[in-house]
Amino acid sequence: MPVCSRVLIVVACLLALHGCAVTRVGDNLPYGVLNHDDLALVADGLPTYLLTIDGLIENWPESESLLGSGASLYSAYAGLFVSEPERARKLSARALDYAFRAACAESRKLCELRSLPMEEFEARLQKQGKRRVPVLYTLGTTWAGYIQLNSSDWGAVGELGRVDAIMQRVVALEPGYERGQAHMYLGVLNSILPEALGGKPELAKYHYEQAIALSEGRNLMAKTLYAERYARLMFDQELHDRLLREVLETDPTEHGLTLQNTVAQRDARRLLDDSAAYFE
Repeated sequence: MPVCSRVLIVVACLLALHGCAVTRVGDNLPYGVLNHDDLALVADGLPTYLLTIDGLIENWPESESLLGSGASLYSAYAGLFVSEPERARKLSARALDYAFRAACAESRKLCELRSLPMEEFEARLQKQGKRRVPVLYTLGTTWAGYIQLNSSDWGAVGELGRVDAIMQRVVALEPGYERGQAHMYLGVLNSILPEALGGKPELAKYHYEQAIALSEGRNLMAKTLYAERYARLMFDQELHDRLLREVLETDPTEHGLTLQNTVAQRDARRLLDDSAAYFE
């Protein structure tokens, strides 16, 4: 069924059922994207989903589910499919706005997080229980994507500590959430810089391996990032090439991870092709 037809069915169901149906459909919308293995089709079809989500949020502006879906979809589109930097930053800013609004809709204690002093920010995080994990995870991943696309903005880069605190809270509350994806993000955060400049490569290694273990090896992006961010940082070609070959030899199909795994395999091919030149 064409993407437009699927979206029209979703909208029709929402208009007919309203109420609790908004939550169920909002929760499921991202999986139509995340479970796909055709990157070109997703790139072509995703804008329709984005515009649909925008319209639904206009009608239900305090729906945590719809706002969270909007944050995840906009963040994925900006990070994966938009090559023009200014446009990617603009779309990522919308994603982050939706993520902040979703957090605030979930709990008053999660409002105005960006402007809080760090001490109060961390204190509020510590008061959040396991039921807040989904919205915290969405905020953390969306914020991380925003910072990546705004890496030349020192104001944005200065917020990395807040993302790290969010992801650490997610891991503390539910380490296996989304099969350990928060560990993957913590791996990236700790392997941005070499140890001499403040990075923590061994801590990054721990988090990458946790992400792989908690997904039973099904999170191929964790392996690709482990190779790119840690093995290259430590100049370990043997680990680098082994991880990438494992990625390329694994079926990428996995609920909630298929799109991500497909991207991981694309990047793994590039990294492996460049391995000899990088490590020479």
